[in-house]
Amino acid sequence: MTVYFDHNSTTALKTEVLEAMLPFMASQHGNATSRHSFGRTARAAVEHAREQVANAVGAYASQIVFTASGTEANNFAVRGICNNMEPAIKSVPAQILTSAIEHPCVSRPALAMQASSSQSNAMQAKSIHVDSDCNINLAHLQKLLLTPTNLVSAMLVNNETGVIQDVAKVAEMAREHKAYVHTDAVQALGKIPVDFFTLGVHAMTVSSHKIGGPLGAGALVLDKRIDIQPLLYGGGQERGLRSGTENVAAIVGFGVACDLATKNLSAFDVHTANLRDHLEVGLAKLNAVIFGYNGLRVANTSFFSLKDIEGETLVTALDKAGFAVASGSACSSDSTEPSHVLLAMGVPEDLARGAVRVSFGLSNTVQEVEHFLLALKQELTRLRNLTAVAA
Repeated sequence: MTVYFDHNSTTALKTEVLEAMLPFMASQHGNATSRHSFGRTARAAVEHAREQVANAVGAYASQIVFTASGTEANNFAVRGICNNMEPAIKSVPAQILTSAIEHPCVSRPALAMQASSSQSNAMQAKSIHVDSDCNINLAHLQKLLLTPTNLVSAMLVNNETGVIQDVAKVAEMAREHKAYVHTDAVQALGKIPVDFFTLGVHAMTVSSHKIGGPLGAGALVLDKRIDIQPLLYGGGQERGLRSGTENVAAIVGFGVACDLATKNLSAFDVHTANLRDHLEVGLAKLNAVIFGYNGLRVANTSFFSLKDIEGETLVTALDKAGFAVASGSACSSDSTEPSHVLLAMGVPEDLARGAVRVSFGLSNTVQEVEHFLLALKQELTRLRNLTAVAA
């Protein structure tokens, strides 16, 4: 049986979540826009879930716009906000600023906006530097903000290193320059307290399947005063901001998962911190380099590399040994490039290629960590012996 150490990628569906979803996958099949009793029941379930998601992020239910994924919500934020804005100075191209460690579903829409902008509505996508500990360089941000800026997007927790960003400070700086602020909080929800108003942002992305909810549900939390252009037009669902028949079962599951994540937040932090610390003591004995070690991190994540070992090769070997972990390659199914996050941190390319991420959940145990360290040591010995023979 394989031990699952890849919770930052996706999580198992919680039993309570599945139980709440089942009626809407079988007997209760009404469309939430229908006027009959089935439709009214579906609508009530969606609105209850909206309240649950809002409560989990310190927002009002009216601020929650359901989407099919975090990727959609991020695209919605970047494209929707910028498409509805005029540059502050007509003769100067407006900017979209994204941190150098953003997920591709934030950075690529920004680049696409740049590529598709017309001369009359020119737009430039620029990257905010980070330091060697994976923290956003606020001095560089301040310099960039001297140019008219439409949007600043900075993730709350990095999906690879687990480093927590000072998004509240980023938002404060951006607001002083009249720029809108978006944060991708997908990796933060369920791991640290998340409060929309405390962060001071205009838009925030969250996702269901990172917290024990189903795939296929996400949300964009929006400041009510912000104008945003829909990505999808049609029947006018989600107050006309996101058309398309609601995935009622997934939305219901998302709501329950938010309740559970909030309830288990403290237990998650204590339990996974113990696992991570146990792991990193063992990694230190193997002379591993732990990325973001000096930064403020979420408790469940450890991102490391071992000299002269290819990350993808090690991930495959560990999988055969019974442990599911992730490599540091870019978050794309067809990419073999080293992690853009590590390169932005100034990590040498050869070391970045060896990166492996372990991300824990409540179900993991210290015994599993001990077995993992033993398997890791054995695989390192085997791989280095193979390399020596090949040389």
